[in-house]
Amino acid sequence: MSYVDGFVMAVPAGNKQKFVEHAEQADTVFRELGALRVVECWGDDVPDGEYTDFRRAVQAKADETVVFSWVEWPDKATRDAAMGRMEELMATDDRFNPEKNPMPFDGKRLIYGGFSPVVDM
Repeated sequence: MSYVDGFVMAVPAGNKQKFVEHAEQADTVFRELGALRVVECWGDDVPDGEYTDFRRAVQAKADETVVFSWVEWPDKATRDAAMGRMEELMATDDRFNPEKNPMPFDGKRLIYGGFSPVVDM
């Protein structure tokens, strides 16, 4: 069964195009390393919750938009192998070089995790 990495981040609303360009470069690496699909979603209807919500989870400021992304892998083994390669690529591939392709958001507030699907319809 497939494996999914999920990401939530706060991106300054004025950096939307920079975010898209950054993602287009970086996401090609995921695909080259075996990802089946990479999806980047710009927040459009992200309500404030009574106790918790996406905005609070990433400490989004008033001028930031919440972005929800995921990478679908064929299986966890492929994902784990890709993550091992990614560390090596960070030192050699400009798509991951912060000087050549800087993150247009505060990476310290990015949340992520790996997930095993339990229902897939």
